[in-house]
Amino acid sequence: MGSGLFAISFDAHRPEHLARFWSGVLGLEGADDYDDGVALLSGNDAGYRLGFRPARARKTAQNRLHFDLTSSSPENQRETVARAIGLGARYADVGQEPDASHVVLADPEGNEFCVLEPGNAFLAGCGLIGALACDGSQAVGYFWSRALGWPLVWDQEEETAVQSPHGGTKITWGGPPFLPDPGKDLHFDLAPDDDQQTEVERLLSLGAKRLGPAHGGDGAVPLADPDGNRFRVLTRR
Repeated sequence: MGSGLFAISFDAHRPEHLARFWSGVLGLEGADDYDDGVALLSGNDAGYRLGFRPARARKTAQNRLHFDLTSSSPENQRETVARAIGLGARYADVGQEPDASHVVLADPEGNEFCVLEPGNAFLAGCGLIGALACDGSQAVGYFWSRALGWPLVWDQEEETAVQSPHGGTKITWGGPPFLPDPGKDLHFDLAPDDDQQTEVERLLSLGAKRLGPAHGGDGAVPLADPDGNRFRVLTRR
């Protein structure tokens, strides 16, 4: 008994517009089973969707979560950057060095993401969405490993990473210092293997915090992980 990662979801002012951007950058197709927003099939061995849910919050700081996109060659990296810029991305400054080999961009709603240089051994074989890089503690990495049933694939000096047993995108946490709440970010949507309430209780026992009762027409239960990041437990899929 546990949860599957159903979606990595963006807070979006214009969900359909943002979904079209990411579909164009990543070459993804739409999914029709996302109750209160728009979703894309990730095409990734980890099996999740990209979700885009309507949100009124304003982005006030750098996101705590961002995607690292991989490249197979310098030409491929330039092509990905050019495609993203052509679809509405812009270059972003998050404090990277002027001669950094990765390229930092922001999507049309300001969500930062990186296009990495080729030859990243840690993300070899993970696919185009190589990693979801998160600002977070070692404890929260342990929490999500237990919550998802994904083994730790990195655990050194307060940095952790997990990956689905099937492969695909790695989720990483960089340890302190921690960024402030940006107000508008990415979040996890979990699909329980069995009873929703039983799974909620399991997650609470692992260190999650309850944010309130189920709300909205989809009946999702909002929780927060040990670092205070919001996530939802959906009804069984």
